[in-house]
Amino acid sequence: MENIHALIENVERVIVGKRPVIELACVAILCKGHILLEDVPGTGKTMLARALARSIRVDMKRLQCTPDLLPSDITGVAVYNQKTADFEFRPGPVFTQLLLADEINRATPRAQSALLECMEEFHVSVDGQSYELPKLFTVMATQNPIDMAGTHALPEAQLDRFFIRLHMGYPNLDQEIKILAAQAQTHPIETLQPVTSEAQILAARAEVKNVYISPDVAAYIVGIGAASRKHANLRLGASPRATLALARAAQGLAYLRGQAFVTPDLVKQIAPAVLEHRLLVRPQAAVLGRSGGEILAEILGQLPPPVV
Repeated sequence: MENIHALIENVERVIVGKRPVIELACVAILCKGHILLEDVPGTGKTMLARALARSIRVDMKRLQCTPDLLPSDITGVAVYNQKTADFEFRPGPVFTQLLLADEINRATPRAQSALLECMEEFHVSVDGQSYELPKLFTVMATQNPIDMAGTHALPEAQLDRFFIRLHMGYPNLDQEIKILAAQAQTHPIETLQPVTSEAQILAARAEVKNVYISPDVAAYIVGIGAASRKHANLRLGASPRATLALARAAQGLAYLRGQAFVTPDLVKQIAPAVLEHRLLVRPQAAVLGRSGGEILAEILGQLPPPVV
């Protein structure tokens, strides 16, 4: 657990004042989940991915999503080798531990769907051959919620495959002054040193699975998902995959807090990041200004947590 806290503190040297976001990103990595970073440009989304990769000492590749991006540009392609008179597979950028898919909503649906198998199955199929991805393979996708011209909204099936959605947000005045001072001579990312390794992260993943979830807390987690499916203002509630993700995320957060079991408070704390992007609000409710986050908060407020 010490190496995970060292990882968070190391990344915080680059991403100033965003410890809760860094913690949730680490929870996603510990739970073998993918991250959707949604915020305006210039808030440190790409830098967060770079800092995590450097701190863990793993390979990171950046995929700049554009309208002309092809699925083969993501997964790789078989190329004919004249010397061997045979086709050779040339891996795409998806063959890495940390893949930064920048502005994913600017890629076409066809290119977006190329990530689906990779994110869910952790392997790539090309010309009838299957290629395994690295064990630590994690997708960190960014999207800009403001400039929507020329973008393609992520389909519900792909949104459901993102374990967690994070918002960086603007720094406050004191934090922004610290950022200016830290980058006066050079960027902190240039001197950032690794503090953990892929093997240690994989070992921590196994420990997270041992965090205990009592039957009462499990019923509480399932009840949140069931309540979202019945809510009158939601067209689509949390799927069983979302319920499982909430349970795993609560285990990861409990592990970070040094707890051997999951409490209802931890479930409520992490539920918005895990569930909010999976909820579809009915048009009639959206016109009245209701959002998925507001409805989820209403569900969490009405559903009594178990006594632990």
